[in-house]
Amino acid sequence: MVVLSQIVEALKGCLDPELNANIVDIGLIYGISIIDNKSIKLTLTMTSPMCPVTSIIMADAQLRVEAIEGVEKAELDLVWDPLWSPEMMSDELKYFT
Repeated sequence: MVVLSQIVEALKGCLDPELNANIVDIGLIYGISIIDNKSIKLTLTMTSPMCPVTSIIMADAQLRVEAIEGVEKAELDLVWDPLWSPEMMSDELKYFT
């Protein structure tokens, strides 16, 4: 059985190469849904619609989630509402940036 904490831990390994921080702490993950204990739907955003590393981050996130034992498929939904802002970062990341 896949649990939310496994997905979050996997996504913490996915770094934004421009910020050198993981996408969870940056606040790019808007939602995680576990469907039938084998399919995962991620709702995420980027720091900007013009982010030059969007495809790299999304591919890495998908590979990391699909590498979790029991996950057959990860679907990523890139959204722009609400727009990302620095307030969405974890408190720890805000402190160090």
